[in-house]
Amino acid sequence: MSDLIRFGVSIDQDLLENYDRLIAERGYATRSEALRDLIRDTLIQQKIEIQPDIEVLGSLTLVYDHHARNLSQEMGSLQHDFHNIILSVMHLHVSHDDCMEILALRGNASEIVRLANGLLSLKGIKNGKLFLTMASSSITSSN
Repeated sequence: MSDLIRFGVSIDQDLLENYDRLIAERGYATRSEALRDLIRDTLIQQKIEIQPDIEVLGSLTLVYDHHARNLSQEMGSLQHDFHNIILSVMHLHVSHDDCMEILALRGNASEIVRLANGLLSLKGIKNGKLFLTMASSSITSSN
């Protein structure tokens, strides 16, 4: 880790009060740690936007109706098409009708987004969310 640098920030009182409330609710010990997380997240999102083929880590969570016709076969087929970016899949039975799958992913961002969009658009998928991040050493690198 590089040297820590202190700097000042001018901010509206209402905005700071809301920020302090938010970081307290989330359990941050200091404003600084919460601000560092915001900066990291912004840097990650910016890198992914300008470099769609950058290597990322991701998780895709899907909730679906396990009774949906051919859904398991379609999901399996699509996952096999992208086997090179899927690190692991966890399958959970959450109710009589619903299953949840969580895919751990690693690869270029555009390919992961293509897989996620393909799975999320299948008939029978009720809800899902893709989360992308990067290895910590990649967040502040200049490339």
